Amino acid sequence: MRIDLSGKRAFVSGSTQGIGRAIAARLAACGAATTINGRDSARVDAVLAELRASQPDAHFEGVAADVATAEGADAVFSALPEVDVLVNNLGIFGAVPLLEVDDALWQRYWDVNVMSAIRLTRGYIAGMRDRGWGRVQFMASDSAVVIPEEMVHYGVTKTALLGVSRGFAKVVAGSGVTVNAVIAGPTHTEGVESFVRELVGDELPWEEAAVAFVKEYRPTSLIQRLIEPVEIANLCAYLASDLASATTGGAMRVDGGFVDNIVL
Repeated sequence: MRIDLSGKRAFVSGSTQGIGRAIAARLAACGAATTINGRDSARVDAVLAELRASQPDAHFEGVAADVATAEGADAVFSALPEVDVLVNNLGIFGAVPLLEVDDALWQRYWDVNVMSAIRLTRGYIAGMRDRGWGRVQFMASDSAVVIPEEMVHYGVTKTALLGVSRGFAKVVAGSGVTVNAVIAGPTHTEGVESFVRELVGDELPWEEAAVAFVKEYRPTSLIQRLIEPVEIANLCAYLASDLASATTGGAMRVDGGFVDNIVL
């Protein structure tokens, strides 16, 4: 199976690290002219240099903007008026007892995890529809369907993305544009390393801490380990391609079997 995205333009929000960076690297490796995004221009420039050095034949650009704000989204649209592949990856998470999540934190999670994706999709999807081709992906999470007690506020925002994704898919029905959510399972990223340490402590070496985390907090995982970011990126590259032309309006699982449902 050969995934060829030559001639396509891709934008991945929140892509200076973790899953987003892996997705951007994979899309570029498949031939897409890929724009990465982060809030800090120095960080964006540094990651661009690293990606260009590691993939000299790929095409990378960068836009520094906080897409959790309307102003940041507008800055992206100005720098990149059209895209063929949009991956709404930006997201934040953290363990906070539900009764301690105040209005401000609820709003912060909603703005970053949900509104950023809505604004970017709203800004790009009409152009995709008019051109007769496009791919939109919303990075959801196993937490969307298995709400974690330690971060209900996060899980709820990811549940919202499932509904938003299905809704946008209906809006562009029959147009050649596909819209899907990606349910990513527990993944080994910089942020997750910190999260794991919060829950299991600093005493164990990382490899043992990761195993302890999966065993205690994600015991239904069928692979019994953290997923690597490239494993998420592989599914995203497929969904971005012509090969996935009949896959739309869905919630695609790359969760290591963590969600204990046969049909989502």
